[in-house]
Formats: sequence, C-alpha cells, structure tokens
Amino acid sequence: MNCELIIFDCDGVLVDSEVISTRTLVSALETEGVFIDTAYVTRHFLGRSYRVAVERVKADFGIPLPDGFEAYYRSQLFDAFRRELQVMPHVRDVITRLAVPYCLATSSSPERLSHSLAITGLAPLFEGRAITASEVKRGKPAPDIFLHAADRFGVEPSNCLVIEDSSVGIEGGLAANMQVWRFTGGSHLRDADNTAELAVKPHKVLKSFADFFALAPNLEKRT
Repeated sequence: MNCELIIFDCDGVLVDSEVISTRTLVSALETEGVFIDTAYVTRHFLGRSYRVAVERVKADFGIPLPDGFEAYYRSQLFDAFRRELQVMPHVRDVITRLAVPYCLATSSSPERLSHSLAITGLAPLFEGRAITASEVKRGKPAPDIFLHAADRFGVEPSNCLVIEDSSVGIEGGLAANMQVWRFTGGSHLRDADNTAELAVKPHKVLKSFADFFALAPNLEKRT
C-alpha cells in the first residue's frame, strides 16, 4: 500500500466516546417521549451527524424535537465526557510514530470535536488537521469528507488510508477510492462481530492500535 495520508475518524476511533454518547442520547430522547435502545442508535446513528439523527427521529416517531433539545443534549453529553471520556489506548503512540501526514474527518460538530480533543489531550496533535462534516455538502456514507481531506493535503484519494469504526464511514472511505481499515477496539464494538453487520467490507480489521505497525510497518518512522 502506497500511503501518503492517514485519515482517522474521531468518535469510536481516536476517543472511546460511542457508549457515552449513546447512553446520553437515549436518556435525553426519553424526556421527549421517544424511547429507543442501543441497537437502534448503532443501526441508524453511528457515524452520522446530529442533524441526521434528528431527521430520523422525526421520520420514525413523528416527533419534531424542540428547539432547545440540541443544547440540552450537548450539555448532558459534555458533562458526561468531562467525567468519563478517554483517549483510545495506544493511539497517541501511533500518531507520534507515523512516517506520513495524518488528519481526522468526523461527522461530529466542531463544538463536540473541540471538547473531545481538549478533554483527552489530543488537541495539540490535531491542530490544523481536523475536518468536520460542517465543511462538506453530504455527510457519511457519501465520500465528500474524505475527498475534502485528501484535497486539503494534496494527496490522491487512492494514496489515503482511512481508519473507521462505523459502517457508513467504511462505505464513505471505499466510495472515495481509499484503503479502509475498520477499528474494532472501541468499547461499543468489543463484543460485536467484526464484519457481519457491514454492507461493505474494509480492507483490514484493526483490533487495537497496539497492532497498527504490525499491519503496516512501512508507516512507522525509522529511528
């Protein structure tokens, strides 16, 4: 693999946030009379933006969420992040040893991303290297955000490696004609079948960032 840029997803890849955000969203929706479970969130929301989630709730339950709901949900979420959010094990070590440029491409809002990176201490590593769905017309599973990342760094899409956890992220990376690895080390996927629920298959599965350079030794800086 000729890799000139690594594109990390954030939630569920760089930070172990998906269990926290799922629990918080389920609880917040209950205050509006919308009752869903973790399986519903995983199936419909994982890897997608908040806007998509709101549209799905309205379509499935016929309930338009009030104007103040997003602020309430984000307040609850950021409180939970400050108490519980952790950087994914070994990811910091991998990033500091990379021999090629890297960035992140996330469906999260700029505000949520900022909180996540600050809380976990990853902010300095991604200064000037962060792209959110607010910068493109279509979110994942469209390839827009990945193509935007490649264009920003001046790299051909076929020379990019995407690290994703969600089905829609994997679809988007493949649609962009990039190499795609699925990361399954997040707590939300630890007991899941690695590929059974995916509509498309990644090129490789990465169970832990401790194994990253075993899968791609050419991406490690030479000392």
